[in-house]
Amino acid sequence: MPESLDFSLGQVNVALTPIERFQEFLDSRGKRFTSQRRLLVETVFSRHEHFEADDLVEELAYRSEEPRVSRPTVYRTLSELVDAGLLRKISLPSGRLVYEHDYGYPQHDHLYCQKCRKLIEFQSDALIQLRAALAEQYQFQVTGHRLIVQGVCLDCRSHRRKRPVDLI
Repeated sequence: MPESLDFSLGQVNVALTPIERFQEFLDSRGKRFTSQRRLLVETVFSRHEHFEADDLVEELAYRSEEPRVSRPTVYRTLSELVDAGLLRKISLPSGRLVYEHDYGYPQHDHLYCQKCRKLIEFQSDALIQLRAALAEQYQFQVTGHRLIVQGVCLDCRSHRRKRPVDLI
C-alpha cells in the first residue's frame, strides 16, 4: 500500500509508564496515588479500546479483589487522567462520552458508525498535509485536531434489513 494510503497507527515511544506518568502528575498537585487510582490506571491501560465511564464502573464492580472503587472515584480519576494527558475524552455525535488512550498513542482520527456505534481509528498523512497547508494559508498555529467522520460501517451495510414481505 502506498504510504499516503496507509491508515494504520504507529507507535509513540514514551519515557514513563502510564502509572509513573500519573503518579508524577498527582505529585505535582499534592495528591496521593491511592491503591484505587493505581487499579484504575492498570485496568484502563491493560488493553486499548474506547470505553465509557459506566463501562469501567461496571467492570470494576465485578472484580472480587480489593480495593473497591466507588463510582465517584472512577469519574474523578478519569477526569484527572484526562488532565494528566493520559486519556482523551471524545464526545460522539450520539451524545455518548467515550475515553481513549492519549499518552504514548499517535495523533489519529475516527470513523463512527451511526448504527452499531463502532469507532474505527485511522491515521492519514494526506490529512496532516491538508491541515498544514490550511494552517499556512490562514497563518494559523495548529496545536492539534480531532476529526470524526460519521457514516455506516461495512458490517452494518452488509446486513440487509428484512422487510415484512421477505418473512412470508
